[in-house]
Amino acid sequence: MRTKSVFSVRPPRAAAFLLLVLQPFAICRADDWPQWGGPERDLVWREKGIVRTLPTGLLPRVWSTPIGEGYSGPAVADGRVYVMDRIKARGEERVLCLDAAEGNILWQHPYRVQYSVDYPAGPRMTPLVDEGRVYTIGAMGDMYCFGAADGELLWQKNFRDDYQTKVPTWGMVASPLVDGNQLITIVGGQNKALVVSFDKATGKELWRALEDTEPGYCPPTPCTFGGVRQVIIWHPHAVSSLDPAGGKVLWEIPWDVKASLCIPMPRQVGKRLFLTSFYNGPRMIEVGSDGKSATVVWKGKSNSEERTDGLHSIMPTPWVTDSHIYGVCSYGQLRCLDAKTGQRLWETRAATGDGRWWNAFLIPHEDRFFIHNEQGDLIIAELSPAGYKELSRAKLVAPTRKVNERMTVWSHPAFAMKSVFARNDKEIVRVNLAE
Repeated sequence: MRTKSVFSVRPPRAAAFLLLVLQPFAICRADDWPQWGGPERDLVWREKGIVRTLPTGLLPRVWSTPIGEGYSGPAVADGRVYVMDRIKARGEERVLCLDAAEGNILWQHPYRVQYSVDYPAGPRMTPLVDEGRVYTIGAMGDMYCFGAADGELLWQKNFRDDYQTKVPTWGMVASPLVDGNQLITIVGGQNKALVVSFDKATGKELWRALEDTEPGYCPPTPCTFGGVRQVIIWHPHAVSSLDPAGGKVLWEIPWDVKASLCIPMPRQVGKRLFLTSFYNGPRMIEVGSDGKSATVVWKGKSNSEERTDGLHSIMPTPWVTDSHIYGVCSYGQLRCLDAKTGQRLWETRAATGDGRWWNAFLIPHEDRFFIHNEQGDLIIAELSPAGYKELSRAKLVAPTRKVNERMTVWSHPAFAMKSVFARNDKEIVRVNLAE
């Protein structure tokens, strides 16, 4: 299917949006989405000339290509789309490369793997594209580096064989972080190998850090505090800050997270860092002016996912400004908190639903948000301290995975080339969102 999408649009309004602190890590082309979180790894869509409203019903596709099961979100770089899936009948995971213009599969790399994880529908990690290479990690810890253009295998690791990793309950998830010549990766290995830095070109180990062998599910997060570059590793027993040059611990806040559910990416605003967990709730950390010490400023009062006072996110990363926090709580409540105190200001289910583990992804764009909920809707909405204002809604993809008696899609879309690229367990699609 290669139909062109046509939208009714309004003249753009002046953007008045608070910006995240820019990170001094790998920056890619502005119209690509080459890794988890996009070009700046912050889940912000910065392209101009994007539609103000969506047509009702199913969004018209530029193309649709059949794929297998999986939770892996797509990455888009240099006119290509990279995604992972699982072909259960053959006992294989696959890495796929598609032409972003037409949706044709250009190359693929299947490999045998036996699953021993819960929710075994396929790989979880968003591929990472950098300087002509693409990096992937399968649900069971099979890590590959390919030539992005032709799929040539350049190097590989197996976390279970190479580092004696005990794969966590829901599989290996975290997308690595590129920093200079390094690929900083959550491994969960023995002998101080929770985090390992590899030479991104050769796969040679450069350094390893942290004793903990429970990897959790949160990606390494680049931050700068007090002028000090650091990588935040949120794992099931602590929030640890590492010097990316050699893995030295700069500061650490102990935090035992129930069921190892450290998933949403930490959010930095100025000297503060916000985190949220499904069972344990939220907490705000403040880093000292030297960038090498930290304290908890406030935290939620509830350790129950049902009786929540703040924000208990299961998967989606919240949006945080210096004054307010917007995120999806444990039973689908889209909430706004006061960033200074953690006090809840409002909640709504207008964009979401009511059910345990209900999920929706928030993607800031100029003065509004694109919200992709687990029912496959794409919503344009304004979020402010005054409340939720829905501007437009359409169907992006069908929910295909049954969870808690409802059908869901839990894969984060990519926003690139003035389009949205999204997948479920049956297809990957491109929808044009250009004005």
